[in-house]
Amino acid sequence: MSFIKNIFVWAVLSVIPFTLQAKEYRIGVSMALFEDPFMTVLRNAIRDEMSRENVKGQIEDAKSDVSTQLQQVQEFIGQGVDAIILNPVDTEAVKPVIAQAKSAGIPLIFVNRRPQIPLDDKMVYVGSDSLISGELQMEALAKIMNGKGNVAILMGDLANEATRERTKGVESVIAKYPDMKVVQKQSAKFSRNEAVDVVSNWMGAGDEIDAIVANNDEMAIGALIALGKNKNVLVAGIDGTRDALRQVEAGKMVVSVFQDARGQGEGAVKAAVKLLNGEPVEKQVMIPYQLITKDNYKNFVGKS
Repeated sequence: MSFIKNIFVWAVLSVIPFTLQAKEYRIGVSMALFEDPFMTVLRNAIRDEMSRENVKGQIEDAKSDVSTQLQQVQEFIGQGVDAIILNPVDTEAVKPVIAQAKSAGIPLIFVNRRPQIPLDDKMVYVGSDSLISGELQMEALAKIMNGKGNVAILMGDLANEATRERTKGVESVIAKYPDMKVVQKQSAKFSRNEAVDVVSNWMGAGDEIDAIVANNDEMAIGALIALGKNKNVLVAGIDGTRDALRQVEAGKMVVSVFQDARGQGEGAVKAAVKLLNGEPVEKQVMIPYQLITKDNYKNFVGKS
């Protein structure tokens, strides 16, 4: 009898490791672009968190092309991935991607860029409230300017939700100050080089500008390059990249707003795993922004 009992116990114990072992998930990730400091941190965070979660997958560069991103999603579906993480090229052109993922029954996690449509049960957004970043940025700048002066706005890609919301946040703050007004507003597509050209044109036209507010740090740095030794124009950015922190330390960029790329990347992978495990997940996982100034920039070193 004891022999049979021992055989039974051995059989149960030998099965337990297999029954308790979690399924190894495969996730496809399509990024809007690779060649951007913030996106690099976001991509690395996704990669590192997939490793920690024992998730297999691949990360592809859509190179700012909507059709390329759709093709990548189709390839992920053909490969039989369990979930897709999407950093959209165009937040208003995601319906085809959603339709493909929905038809295949694959969960879709949007990261950093929020789509302009309601999310269903198999969709999650992990990112930050872009409106708040614009408000934080401009409130700090308005205080430095004593509520007076001409402001120029460097906007990002016009197809991007962050561009619209950050600009809206900036303008809502300016509207509170009777002695402040927007004198220029133009897209530089989140690009440092394009911002150099835009700001150079503004300066060449003789525009009276007291401050330049950029939708991201890359454009803010482009503005600083264009301004050269002109220190009469205040410049503010958003993201809290390494380059931006150096500019804040040097007193060239007056403020930036920290956007937690690592937190967003890690959160996207965690949300995907929870969805696949059937665990409850908030439809919107919001990672807070934080204001960066000359007084506190050291707190953000190493985080971007």
